[in-house]
Amino acid sequence: MAVGVFDSGLGGLTVHKAIAARLPDLPLVYYGDNAHTPYGVRTAEDIFDLTTAGVERLWDEGCDLVILACNTASAAALRRIQEKWLPADKRVLGVFVPMIEALTERHWGDNSPPREVSVKHVALFATPATVASRAFQRELAFRAVGVDVEAQPCGGVVDAIEQGDEILAEALVTSHVEALLRRMPHPEAAILGCTHYPLVEDAFQRALGPGVKVYSQAGLVAESLADYLVRHPEMLGTGAESKFLTTGDPVRVSGKATQFLRSRIRFESA
Repeated sequence: MAVGVFDSGLGGLTVHKAIAARLPDLPLVYYGDNAHTPYGVRTAEDIFDLTTAGVERLWDEGCDLVILACNTASAAALRRIQEKWLPADKRVLGVFVPMIEALTERHWGDNSPPREVSVKHVALFATPATVASRAFQRELAFRAVGVDVEAQPCGGVVDAIEQGDEILAEALVTSHVEALLRRMPHPEAAILGCTHYPLVEDAFQRALGPGVKVYSQAGLVAESLADYLVRHPEMLGTGAESKFLTTGDPVRVSGKATQFLRSRIRFESA
């Protein structure tokens, strides 16, 4: 009954942790493509190829349902995966929609026409590839009208987090927030459009100020998955064992992951 969690590196561990807390009896297989991180500076074709390779590896582990806990993969590859590549008996879900549903105060699965919402000015912080894809704006337009989105590509933040350099990560966050505020001085909400960013969420909040509501994805994705599995129990796969897989060096990645989440995690070679 395992579900797969895919990420370009360590950021998806924030989503994995939230799912494990929400669904403690659900086996989870995590796949981190640490050998090729970060995805945020790669081409859409490269991201598609790397993502589908990871998804197929998770299928081998008995995960018929895979969560792309990587905003860049969700933005650059998910639509093509779902429309042109995915077999009928498999599912791949992204991390954008649960957050947009929360922002627009919609219930999961609400497919009514787009409507006016209370939030009018939204700051989006994401990797360069996610920003370039405009996937967030596209998905938002299906659900809301009249929302102004200002997107800031946050180059270097993922690298700093993966390297464990908190000082550099926080300095970069401050710089990127200041750049966005010059273009949108008074955002009402901020979207952390990368699963690495919850680890520096406090830095985003400090730089934005207390009047801006910051949305990050982990808990929202976990709730959305729980709801999805109630509606689609047939998508639970045959896998029965939780594990962490990486395309990188398992010893090094395990050490970084343990530092990352402040709890011991042991990766195996993918």
